[in-house]
Amino acid sequence: MKFRTLIFSLSLTTATLTTATARADVGAAVPLYEESELITLFETNSHLERVEQDECQLVQDIEARATRVGSPAYEFLYGDMLAWGVCVDQDADLGVYYMKQAAQQGLPAALEQIGRYYANGTLVQQDQRRAIPYLREAASLGDTRARIQLAELLVDDVGSPLDYEDAYRWLYQTITADSRTRNRISELRAALEARMPQNIIARAKRRTSYW
Repeated sequence: MKFRTLIFSLSLTTATLTTATARADVGAAVPLYEESELITLFETNSHLERVEQDECQLVQDIEARATRVGSPAYEFLYGDMLAWGVCVDQDADLGVYYMKQAAQQGLPAALEQIGRYYANGTLVQQDQRRAIPYLREAASLGDTRARIQLAELLVDDVGSPLDYEDAYRWLYQTITADSRTRNRISELRAALEARMPQNIIARAKRRTSYW
């Protein structure tokens, strides 16, 4: 009886050491991303790079948060992974589907990216007019890239002149430390001003001061 107990104890010790060795080989577990962390990664377009840097350890958790929980940040992340084949088999159709799901829930990064994809014909058939509603919504939520792209489309005569005032106001209230972005905003504001009556320009500036 004592002999069996000793063998069992040795077996448990061996199993424990084997598990510990396996964990050491894999490395420390990667914690699941906070949604605020994902938003920051989206803003710098570094979310896919981060998933790869973490050696694709969180794929199952990301998929579950996207497909079962319906978290917009995770829907967008999972959709982008599928669209470009990052840590999963590439499936552009399903990827765009999840990006649109995130956009429908009002995630600015998803709205901006879907709008940009329609504007440029990336993964989807190019349809610049279809891009406008996505970019407008993202711009209204403060997305700088969407504000710039919306203004660029309007200056290229895509969309309605009724959007000029809002597009101008959003550019006017945008704050950025990047000098190239500020210069581009100034160019687009000037282009919009050339198309707008002075009283509408003045009203857009006044409305900006309320924010």
